[in-house]
Amino acid sequence: MKRLDADRQKELEPKRVAYAKEQITRLGFEITYQDEKEVRFVFKGQVVKFFPYTGWATGKTIKDGRGLNNLLKQIK
Repeated sequence: MKRLDADRQKELEPKRVAYAKEQITRLGFEITYQDEKEVRFVFKGQVVKFFPYTGWATGKTIKDGRGLNNLLKQIK
């Protein structure tokens, strides 16, 4: 599915990826994979995927949901 505002996504996505990476590493987690759309790290032995533009987080050891702050609360 195409985004409604692809230009906005291109502008915001790199900033959101960088901020998410900074916040996750600040809590002591190592980023195992990163590209322009996704950040992955290991939490309780399982891979957690976070998509910064949409704010979606998913993984076996967390409750799937939206928002970086919600993800950070779960992994503290």
